[in-house]
Amino acid sequence: MDRRTLLKTGTMAALGLGLGCAGKSQQTVPGAPPMPGGPRPRPANDLIPVDASWGKVIHTTVGLRPFRDSGFRVEPQKLDGKTVIHNYGHGGGGMSLSWGTGSLAADMALAHTSRRAAVLGSGAVGLAAARQLQRRGFDVTIYTKALPPHTTSNMSWAGWTPSSSVVTTTKRTPQWDEQFRAAATIAYRELQLLNGRDYGVTWIDSYSTTDEVPPERMRGTRAPLMPESLRTGREVLGPDEHPFPLRYAIRTSTMRIEPAIFLDATLRDFRLFGGGTVIRELSTERDLMSLAETLIVNCTGLGSRDLFRDQEMTPIKGQLTLLAPQDGVNYSTFGGLSTTSGEPGIGLHMMPRRDGIALGGTAERGEWSMDPNEEKRKNIVEGHAELYNAMRAPWRTM
Repeated sequence: MDRRTLLKTGTMAALGLGLGCAGKSQQTVPGAPPMPGGPRPRPANDLIPVDASWGKVIHTTVGLRPFRDSGFRVEPQKLDGKTVIHNYGHGGGGMSLSWGTGSLAADMALAHTSRRAAVLGSGAVGLAAARQLQRRGFDVTIYTKALPPHTTSNMSWAGWTPSSSVVTTTKRTPQWDEQFRAAATIAYRELQLLNGRDYGVTWIDSYSTTDEVPPERMRGTRAPLMPESLRTGREVLGPDEHPFPLRYAIRTSTMRIEPAIFLDATLRDFRLFGGGTVIRELSTERDLMSLAETLIVNCTGLGSRDLFRDQEMTPIKGQLTLLAPQDGVNYSTFGGLSTTSGEPGIGLHMMPRRDGIALGGTAERGEWSMDPNEEKRKNIVEGHAELYNAMRAPWRTM
């Protein structure tokens, strides 16, 4: 596979997955006249390269994305004398969609006569569902085998990537697509309201690099899922307008969600509003029947495979390597140069956070191991080092 082929199947595919949501284009290609009604894009001045050397590596984390081919499941189910409202299977979009699917689940709960609810799971999906229930007047207890920082959500890359919950589209239905758009719309607004309030939600510039002339808008089967209102505009920077070692850089504004801060803040709010937590693993229906609450919101992710016999649930293993925080790095990137870095459909991606600079680029379907894949770890670190070592810096327009 040559470099151009990789860029088509890696970097640009990442855009299709929602790893950098593109909207109505404000595209400017060198040599073309400025677009009507707007100036040429501003140059990407003074982007500081990331030092991705091995001496900067802090640690590597592994998480299993809870994926369903037919998409996340948000629906009620009667189970003996209890009502279970399922809210699981978000793939890589759980952090992005949590407030939205939590709202849908909480609305379904209003049909139940009791105002006491049990929430199973304390990751992003469980915590957001619990808060949405509290907003509707429910007395909520979370039952979980682990609290943050020991949840799968703590291991996530966690940008605004709602459509990364959709990897296979063969089992999607029009009804699910409508539910997705409703959840994404709610979540997008909820996350915006948290920006700047010490919830770890901030806006950041994101750059995707390519040697090919970028298409005017996001393409592929996932593109129609995202309403125009949930996409920021984009700018296409030519060779003299950015420091990266490829011809074009596509710049978008996206939300960064820092898992450690976001989860701790949401759990704090849950407790401030009277919520309780019980450390307990529920592994059988008998365990469910022993709960005092007759209303249960199931946010167990991969745990639903065994607890509710959903054999459609499958893990997609991802791993992140964290570098030490670096002053001045406040942008994210997608894509690289090497044909051995990243995976088709994922591509390399970097996000700076307060706990370190997260480097990713893996998606191993059906892999249950929680041990880091050393070969992939090497490819991720060295692929990013190759990209940033080739950047021009400090870089300014002449």
